[in-house]
Amino acid sequence: MNIENIKLEFLRPGPAHNQLLSPLTPYIALCGREGPVTVNFPFEHRQLLNRLERLRYITPSGAIPPQQREAEVQEIGEVIGEVLGDVPALATQIGNARINSKGLVHLRLSLSAHELALVPFEMSIAPDGFPGSGSPLFLQSRVPITLTREVRRDRPLPVSWDRTPQILFAFANPGSLAPVPAQEHLEALRRAVDPWVKWRQTPEDRVKELKSLITVLPDATLENIRQACSEWEYTHIHILAHGGRFEHGGDQHYGLALCIENNATQADIVDGERLSLTLTAAVSSGSVRHCPAMVSLATCDSGNIGSVITPGASIAHQLHAGGIPWVIASQFPLHMRASSIATEILYEGLLRGEDPRWVLYNVRQRLRTRSAGTHDWGSIVAYASLPWDFERQVETFRDRQIRAALEVKFDKAERILETSAKAGAAPAKGAPPAQFAKLKSLYDSIREDLAMWLDDLPSSAPKQDRAERLGMCGAGEKRIGILFNREGNHEQEKKAYVAACEFYRRALLADPVNHWVMTQYLSMRAVLAGKERLKSLAGEYGSWWIAARQIALWELPSVTGENKAWAHGTLAELEMLAAIYTEGKLNRKEVKRLIIEHCRAIRDLSVKNAFPVNSTLRQFQRYLDFWKRDEWQDLAAAAVGALSQGEPQATRVYRRP
Repeated sequence: MNIENIKLEFLRPGPAHNQLLSPLTPYIALCGREGPVTVNFPFEHRQLLNRLERLRYITPSGAIPPQQREAEVQEIGEVIGEVLGDVPALATQIGNARINSKGLVHLRLSLSAHELALVPFEMSIAPDGFPGSGSPLFLQSRVPITLTREVRRDRPLPVSWDRTPQILFAFANPGSLAPVPAQEHLEALRRAVDPWVKWRQTPEDRVKELKSLITVLPDATLENIRQACSEWEYTHIHILAHGGRFEHGGDQHYGLALCIENNATQADIVDGERLSLTLTAAVSSGSVRHCPAMVSLATCDSGNIGSVITPGASIAHQLHAGGIPWVIASQFPLHMRASSIATEILYEGLLRGEDPRWVLYNVRQRLRTRSAGTHDWGSIVAYASLPWDFERQVETFRDRQIRAALEVKFDKAERILETSAKAGAAPAKGAPPAQFAKLKSLYDSIREDLAMWLDDLPSSAPKQDRAERLGMCGAGEKRIGILFNREGNHEQEKKAYVAACEFYRRALLADPVNHWVMTQYLSMRAVLAGKERLKSLAGEYGSWWIAARQIALWELPSVTGENKAWAHGTLAELEMLAAIYTEGKLNRKEVKRLIIEHCRAIRDLSVKNAFPVNSTLRQFQRYLDFWKRDEWQDLAAAAVGALSQGEPQATRVYRRP
C-alpha cells in the first residue's frame, strides 16, 4: 500500500479544558523531524462559535440561507488552511510525497487542547504551495490527502484488524423525534456484506446466513448494547440515533439519544464515557475482553465537543480515548440521506479489505458529489490509531475477505449443481439451461476476482506472497475443473486443469522451495496424464517428488500449529503420489502406514481449528471421486478413512483448497 503518514501535533501548556481560543494564544506545532514552530489561530472563541452555528443549517432564529452557509464554509476553510500553511514542515512533507508518487497522504492530527477540537480542520482550503490550492484540501485529487484525528498517548492502541467481520447495527428512535432511516442503513449494510452471504434456496435460510454477519438491535438501550457486546465479539459497531444536548457541570455537551430501558418512548442522552464503557466489555480480571476495531456513529454532533470550560469531550473523542482504535462521527448535523450514503461507502470499502484511510477519503469525495448543496463531506470526522504493522494487518484482512468471497461463489456453484442433480437436470446441447448459464457467470466472476487479486500484488512483494496467490489461482482453476466434471463438460474440465497446472508452475518459479505448490503441480501432472504418459512421469519428475518431500520433511520440525498440519498434509499427499513418481516396486503397506500417520497428526494438530483436516480430506476425496486411478485408489481411501473419524466441521475460510 502506497500511503505516506504525516503526523501534525498542536500543543500548549495547561490542562486540556478551560482554555478559550484566542489569536493571542501561541500553540507549538510539531511535524515530522523538523523543529517546532509557533502558530496562532486567528479566532476569538465567541467568533468561532458564531461561525460554527451558521454551519448547522438551522438555528433557533431560523434556517441559514445557503449562500451565507456556503460563504462561511469557504471563509473558515481558508483561515484553517492558512494556519496549516504556517507549518513549513507540513508543506515540505506533502511535497515530498507528491514527488515520490505516493498514492495517498495520511495526515494524522494530534490535538490535546479541547478548544482546538472545535476547529473543523476537515474543511481546510489548500493554501498556496499546497496541492489543489484554493480547493478543499481533503477533497482534491492531485495529491490525495485524508485526515484523521487522534488522542495524544504514549503508544498506539493495539489494533486487531484481521478478524472475521461481525457487525452490530444498533438504532434508536425514542419519543417524538423524527424517524431515523433505519431501513436505509440496514439495506446499505446488507449490500455491503452481500459478497460474503452464502447463497441458499429459501429466503428463510438466506436470512439466517445474513444474521451470522449482521446483528440488528432496534430500540437500542445502553444496557442491551452492553449485553450484546459482552456476548459476542463484534468487529464493527454501527449506531444510528439522533444527537442530543445534555448538561454537565453547568455546561452543555452533546450525546446520542438512545432509548430508556423498558421505555422506548423516552430518550436517554448518552455521553461518550458511558458509551465507551458499554462497548468495551471487561472480564472479572479488569482486562478488556472484546473491543471493536471500529465504531461508526450516524449521529448529529457525535464529533462536536460542545463546551470546553469543564472536563469532557465529544462522543467520538471519548470513545477513542477509551480504547476504540477507529471512530467515525459527525461534527455537525448530518443529513439522513448523507448518513445512508456514508454508511454504504464506508462498509463496502472496509469489508472489501480496502485500507480505511482510502475508504475515508472516498467517503468524503462521494458525499461531496452525491450530497450536493450540503457540507456533509466536511462534517465527517475520524479518530484513528495505527500500530506499526497496520498496513500488513489490512493486507492480510483483504486476503481473508477475497478468499471468503471466492468460497461463497464456489459454494453457490456447488449448490446449483446439487439442486440440478436432484431435479434430474443434465447439460443441454446448444443454448444452455438457465442454471448452467448461472454457473458460467460464476466461473467467469471467480476468474476475474483471482486475476485482479494477482494483479494487485506489487512487483516488490515477497516471493512467498506471489507464490501463494499464484497457487490460489491454480486452486481456483482446479475447483472449476471439478465443477465442470460434475456438469459432464469434460472438455472444459481439462482446460481448467491445464490452467491450474500452469498457475502452479508459475508459483513454483516464484518460490522454488514451496513444497505445497510443487506437490499440487505434480498432482495436476498426474491427473492430466493419459495411461501411457503416466508411465513416464517417474523418470521426468521423480526428482521433483523427492525434492518436495525432502523440503516438507525439513520444514516439519521447525513449524507449529496450523503450519505443521499443512506440512503433514503435503507429506500425506506426496506419499500417495509415490505410486506415480517413484520407480521400482512400491511398498504399498508402508506407504499406507505413512499416509495414515500423517493424517492422524493433522487431526491431533487441529483440535481448535478443524479446517486443515477438512481441506486435506476434501483433496483426497477428489482422488476418489473425480481423479480415479488404480495406482492411488486404495492409498487415497486410506487417507480419507484416517481423516474421517468423527469428521469435524470447517471453522473458517479455506486457505488451500
